[in-house]
Amino acid sequence: MTPTRAALWDALAGVRDPELDEPITELGFVAAAEVDGDTARVRLRLPTYFCAPNFAYLMVADARAALVGVPGVRRADVGLDDHFASGQINAGVAGSRGFVATFDGLADDELDELRRTFRRKALAARRDRLLRGLLAAGAAPGRLASLRLRDLPEGVDTDVYLSRRAELGLDTAPDAPLLVDDAGRPMTGEQAETALRRGRLTRLSIEGNAATCRAVLAARYPGVGDTDRSAVGPSRA
Repeated sequence: MTPTRAALWDALAGVRDPELDEPITELGFVAAAEVDGDTARVRLRLPTYFCAPNFAYLMVADARAALVGVPGVRRADVGLDDHFASGQINAGVAGSRGFVATFDGLADDELDELRRTFRRKALAARRDRLLRGLLAAGAAPGRLASLRLRDLPEGVDTDVYLSRRAELGLDTAPDAPLLVDDAGRPMTGEQAETALRRGRLTRLSIEGNAATCRAVLAARYPGVGDTDRSAVGPSRA
């Protein structure tokens, strides 16, 4: 089975910027996605030359992991372009060396805890979006702490929120409390009020950063977003 370019794109759509919680395909970070027999060749780009190397490493590594799972792909060649640490990151990911070995002497630990930190922030932002919708629909603020997952409306926002909970190992059963802390314990009414305030700030920060990244990327690479996933070329997304 020969993989298709569309299949590569679908796989890459599951790779997210860890800080922005958006797919790299929607952010315009995929510069090229090509099929060469059973090899997937992908080039990534970021808004600036100095984007954080830990975030960059995660995206390159995650893209490679996603692509090797595509039926028919036996090898994934993923590279980051136009970044001050491109050489180190590309070699490290290709050699499966890990972040510490890739940045020998400069990194103290792997990126598991960093990833988890941003997943918690993503969950808080997604939860805030849902809560604001519930309040706009007439839900009483004092009742938020008593809501269960089954009380959420059907839709993409709910689906994404549940997937973010699952990533953190939190209960996604319909009877599970909507508002839980990082350990999965139900929040009290007072904790819910605090979560609502903090969640809004987290969401606005993520959304603001995403908008800035899109603008800077568009300035750096004119034409971003002018094509579709079936025709991604070396200089367009």
